[in-house]
Amino acid sequence: MANRLAHENSPYLLQHSENPVDWYPWGEEAFTKARREDKPIFLSIGYAACHWCHVMAHESFEDPEIAKLMNQSFVNIKVDREERPDLDSIYMSAVVAITGQGGWPMSVFLTPDGIPFFGGTYFPAQPRYGMPAFKQVLEAIERSWLTDRQRLQEASLDLFHQIQQSNAIELSGSQISKNSLEEAAMRLVQTYDWESSGWGKAPKFPQPMAIEFLLRRASRGDKLALDVAINVLNAMARGGFYDVVGGGFARYSTDNEWLVPHFEKMLYDNAQLARVYLHAYLLTNRDFYKRICVDTLDFIHRDLNATPGNKPVIGGFSSSLDADSEGEEGRYYVWDRAELEQILSEDLSFFGDAFGIPSAGNFEGKIILQRTSKDVVLAEKYELSENQVSEQLRKMLQKLNERRKQRIRPGTDDKVLTAWNALALIAFAEAARYLKRNNYLKIAQENASFLLDELIVNGRLLRSWRNGKAQHNAYLEDYASLILGLLTLYQSDPNPFWYAAAEKLANEMAGSFDDPNGGFFDTRVDQEGLIIRPKDLQDNATPSGNSSAAIALLQLSIYSGNDEYREKAEKIISKISPLASRYPTAFAQWLTAADFTLADTKEVAILGDPSATDTVKLVNKLWATYRPDIIAAISDFPPPPEAPALLKDRSMINDRPTAYVCRRFVCLHPVTTPGELSDQLAG
Repeated sequence: MANRLAHENSPYLLQHSENPVDWYPWGEEAFTKARREDKPIFLSIGYAACHWCHVMAHESFEDPEIAKLMNQSFVNIKVDREERPDLDSIYMSAVVAITGQGGWPMSVFLTPDGIPFFGGTYFPAQPRYGMPAFKQVLEAIERSWLTDRQRLQEASLDLFHQIQQSNAIELSGSQISKNSLEEAAMRLVQTYDWESSGWGKAPKFPQPMAIEFLLRRASRGDKLALDVAINVLNAMARGGFYDVVGGGFARYSTDNEWLVPHFEKMLYDNAQLARVYLHAYLLTNRDFYKRICVDTLDFIHRDLNATPGNKPVIGGFSSSLDADSEGEEGRYYVWDRAELEQILSEDLSFFGDAFGIPSAGNFEGKIILQRTSKDVVLAEKYELSENQVSEQLRKMLQKLNERRKQRIRPGTDDKVLTAWNALALIAFAEAARYLKRNNYLKIAQENASFLLDELIVNGRLLRSWRNGKAQHNAYLEDYASLILGLLTLYQSDPNPFWYAAAEKLANEMAGSFDDPNGGFFDTRVDQEGLIIRPKDLQDNATPSGNSSAAIALLQLSIYSGNDEYREKAEKIISKISPLASRYPTAFAQWLTAADFTLADTKEVAILGDPSATDTVKLVNKLWATYRPDIIAAISDFPPPPEAPALLKDRSMINDRPTAYVCRRFVCLHPVTTPGELSDQLAG
């Protein structure tokens, strides 16, 4: 018999709709019941692609005996962390305070007023891994609630104070300095693991924001920054963590060598990683990085198209692919030697030299494909050119992909999230511009149109969409990411509609999320009351809403000439800079924001018919190389009223397409040829 989650729209919540647990979605109904019946609340937070969420569901939430205990003694609430990042942030702070670490599934016990007093992550059905059984935890909490309520209330008060403190990072910075950026870059170099590549030990996560910061420095001649970025990009793309067969990256590596991934694939990881591989290609001109970028973007477009009910949706991207298929983690992605022999036959020796393919396997008796020999080594052994090696391996991988398509693919979390889609929008729009890919431009245009058409309801931006229904108030990260996505698209497709939409969202963001002490809260001023109003400043797997908002306001200040945007951004960046320089992987997007503030940013206005040959030549010269510190606006003459101020009060020289290169609105002499534009951009 279905429970209350059957009426929800989230795939994660629907996965639990047949549990014998009497689950409630987050809302007043559950809290009213808890207060009326004087019961503690059990809050379970997870997401659809989470492997251990599935394990705990099968072991405990599907068990009738455990469900009976949960229903008798608790009011049980299930939350999709991707739909409700505010709740996830608040209660994750409590779990970290209790256990010293966080993760999902998150299991938290609350008073009827929503104050946590105990929590953890995954609890097994039987005592193991040094953890008590979930049933034992439930029974202990039940006893304490009935016989030792005062101690639990004291624990809840203590936890509440700790959450308040964690939500209010002490900010003491006074200015943004090049020295702090130098210190951050040096820390990234000093803490880098050259032996196995990356930062930290297993589980090893990609750090696209840190890599992006290093690539920005590399664009100005920092060779050591480039060496570090290239080293980790090479390691991640060898295979295992990267899917060499179908493209796309897993969420993280369970080992230090990027071999065994945690197999789920998230939209946000792939969007950010595709972008840094694009930038690496532009800096090095190595086709390998271009191929990784393209294959990753093609994976997003092919495998993460939102198709609820098998009905194609133009523009929206799904959130993730599950780690499991047919009840096994990674089953869709691994191989056995006999299968490879059957598919590749006489090519197996060549393929084996490239990928190793040990007969005993390298993952639970199966084989995860990871490159063990470089193209140059294979070229010498087989007397081929490196291009021939690359092409032969590509054909073999295509054969494997065709065979893999016959398998049952992992489940898809097909909800469309505004912030994550905006990250994809940025990647597709930039790739369209730099790689001259009209198909990517179309994808970006469709994605932006989808978000503006489907995720804005009654004039209000929302967080999540699925099956034609948008819901949940948008958070700061949704606003900030979408503004950045629209501005990125505007530079690739100079339609003033995109710019006007970005500016409108920025005004809403400033009015609804502002914190007078600096920066922004994560939730709207008129959103439901929670035990605290969260303000997350740290960058995690996705950029924090505040760091993205800072960059968005800096860009908008240049487009619009609005100094208030710049002042607000610089105020919060200056306060974060000391933290960012000490903990660069935790505040990596802030480093990009600070770097952008101090950079020799050039504002470029190009006037002329966008389809005219001479205008196209100017635009092509503008994007002929990686230019992270360019803000560009392009328009026919005269520019329309909704165009940015950067284009206003400028004329064409002798009726020819004309480019203006400026620094802080102080402009050089206007030019009309690509060569002149190139000289000014280089100066």
